[in-house]
Amino acid sequence: MSVRVRIAPSPTGNLHIGTARTAIFNWLFARRHGGKFILRIEDTDVERSRVEYTENIQSGLTWLGINWDEGPFFQSQRLDLYRAAIQKLLAQGLAYRCYCTPEELEQMRDGQKASNQAPRYDNRHRNLTREQQEAFAAAGRQPVIRLKIDELREIVWQDLVRGEVTWKGSDLGGDMVIARTPEKEGEEFGQPLYNLAVVVDDLDMAITHVIRGEDHIANTAKQILLYEGLGAKIPEFAHTPLILNQAGRKLSKRDGVTSIDDFKQMGFVPEAMANYMALLGWTQPDSTQEIFSLAEAAANFSLERVNKAGAKFDISKLDWINSQYLHQMPAEKLVDLLIPYWEEAGYHSDDRLWLIQLTQLIAPSLTRLQDAGPESRLLFGESVTYSEEARDLLKQEGVQEMMQGVREAIAAWPNLTETEAKKIIDQITKTQKVKKGLVMRSLRAGLMGELHGPDLIQSWLLLNQKGLDLIRLQQALTL
Repeated sequence: MSVRVRIAPSPTGNLHIGTARTAIFNWLFARRHGGKFILRIEDTDVERSRVEYTENIQSGLTWLGINWDEGPFFQSQRLDLYRAAIQKLLAQGLAYRCYCTPEELEQMRDGQKASNQAPRYDNRHRNLTREQQEAFAAAGRQPVIRLKIDELREIVWQDLVRGEVTWKGSDLGGDMVIARTPEKEGEEFGQPLYNLAVVVDDLDMAITHVIRGEDHIANTAKQILLYEGLGAKIPEFAHTPLILNQAGRKLSKRDGVTSIDDFKQMGFVPEAMANYMALLGWTQPDSTQEIFSLAEAAANFSLERVNKAGAKFDISKLDWINSQYLHQMPAEKLVDLLIPYWEEAGYHSDDRLWLIQLTQLIAPSLTRLQDAGPESRLLFGESVTYSEEARDLLKQEGVQEMMQGVREAIAAWPNLTETEAKKIIDQITKTQKVKKGLVMRSLRAGLMGELHGPDLIQSWLLLNQKGLDLIRLQQALTL
């Protein structure tokens, strides 16, 4: 059997981290088994679907490194397939037209609520006679299409994550609506609903494995009935754990950032994001291995190692993984990722070599790309703002003489090297008869305006290339 899996997002919002994680699991499973990964856009919700969301979903998956083998397919272009399936179910007597009005349904639910019953459709129009149907139609009522559900039936499947799952027909809320009321005159029925459309699509695309979140388990029970009604082979199902917030509830917009775009803007790189999401509910055979590429994960991926319990989203863990990728990334690549963040902070340089050297200096301190601005702020610009402790140090007796000595020494070495910078510090230490630590602290205060920051010598060399060390030391002397 050739494995065929799919991701089928609805374009009613930006790509959500939960959808992206599901896409990653499907992609890993397909790659592990040499199968196909298919992208399908479920855009039958005409009122809420947007072209920009479709584009966001595709760009988000691409950014993460998730490529699809077929598609994207759009449900809005496949309505004839759904209509044919509905006609088949009606012809077999497995579905019927229900003429209940919204008011009647509301009254029914109110009665159930008053009796402490779970809300459900009571199947009152399941066995209408032709005369009754004609009377409702003559009265101007428009029907929905419902699938008959045997309430005595038990729906059982062997879930590839959760083992045997059993669902009672009586817990499915009564006969299920599979198509809305007609929207245009002359139509037999209206827009097909999710459960019908997804089954028809999965059949048409020969999907072998449906891998999705556990919040779809009730839908799976309903969809199995549709597969049976259409006389089709039922695919295998795997229901993955939900992504939870720190309180153990399903991650939602109330928890802050949830879309892939949000994480991208916060300065996470795609390799780290995909790496972390693969760990949300799955573990490598070597559970100590936490840094890996998608290709490496695909070589080891199995649904047997997907957890049943919900996966808590841990931003600190994502930060750590992201930092590992930033620390290991070649400076020539990382600099291109940092430039937009420098520019956003108001820092600019046309000297790419200088920016690469700056990247090498700050990379070990980066957790997210957006840290580039704060980590680099002391290395851009002629003037410097002094912290209170730096100002106090620069006003101490003898420090001005040290700064003047450094300025004079720099003139002898206009293109400063690391060796020469260290020689200047040693020279000032001897001539001024002070401790080396004081010289270095004073030099940092004069050059950077603070007593803490990136490596002093490397920072000095970067400033020297721009002639900023002389300017800043002169400013320190004015104190």
